[in-house]
Amino acid sequence: MNSFGRIFRISIFGESHGESVGIVIDGCPAGLSLTEEDLLPDLERRKGGKQKGTTPRQEADYPIFTSGLFNGKTTGFPITILFENNNTRSEDYQKQRSIPRPGHADWVAHQKFGGHEDYRGGGHFSARLTTGLVAAGAIAKKIMAGISIHAAVTEIAGENDLEKGLQKAIDAKDSVGGVVECRVNGLPVGLGEPYFDSLESSLAHILFAIPAVRGVEFGTGFAAAKMFGSEHNDAIESMEGKTRTNHAGGIVGGISNGNELVFRIAIKPTSSTPRQQNSLNWDTGKTEDFSVKGRHDLCVALRAPVIVEAATAVTLVDFLLLEQHIKRVLS
Repeated sequence: MNSFGRIFRISIFGESHGESVGIVIDGCPAGLSLTEEDLLPDLERRKGGKQKGTTPRQEADYPIFTSGLFNGKTTGFPITILFENNNTRSEDYQKQRSIPRPGHADWVAHQKFGGHEDYRGGGHFSARLTTGLVAAGAIAKKIMAGISIHAAVTEIAGENDLEKGLQKAIDAKDSVGGVVECRVNGLPVGLGEPYFDSLESSLAHILFAIPAVRGVEFGTGFAAAKMFGSEHNDAIESMEGKTRTNHAGGIVGGISNGNELVFRIAIKPTSSTPRQQNSLNWDTGKTEDFSVKGRHDLCVALRAPVIVEAATAVTLVDFLLLEQHIKRVLS
């Protein structure tokens, strides 16, 4: 449903144009010093309007803690964080209600929930809900001292020159996709289990929950299909498990091997594009030309790195707690 994790367990809630969005975090160790300001740097990175090609919608995104904190420290009970929605323009969505937007969840949500879904701004399918995920990620990062997580956009519209790729969208009056790469250093050997609870399985699970993600690859990824086995194998050079190459991306047999964790995600072009399209009008049962109104990103990949870092941190801290690498939090 809307929860993820086994010990460090998160549950997201809210809708894009509802009163608020937020997250409940269960399993955070007691005694962690935590304030609203600890979350602000990552929340600021997630905001739209900070760089060319992102939505002009501006929200304060100031975290409101309603449980789980006392005297500036975590209590060990669930942490609830709210983010108010104030800058909404719901009328943009009422006008285009007759045509379920291609690439969005409008059609499937209408069928699954019988027309009771909140369609404004995408409702609970909106990337607005990643605000809570980023907050949980900031807390997870704070728990995992000594482990660094860094994600960055490496490609837009097939171009390594990000400005050039973004200009493609501007010139075409359309949207474009991109690739985000994430690198993690400082992980111990042994995180993950064979098969269903493998480290890459769990990461892929939460990464695909990020709106617009269409693919995930670890290490060499799909390029491995074109290599010889002797070329792809990572020779072990030391008793610590350091390898000469890192085609595996830091995970072998579903278990972390102590090398740098490396993966990439492919993000589709923003479905809400200003370019004219033709699709079904479910009031008339016929197709017609239309264009999507509202405030949208030209390239959603631009705002994805901090969300990817958060999803990664939430997954890793859960594995670290399971393996008892984090037994208590020192304030």
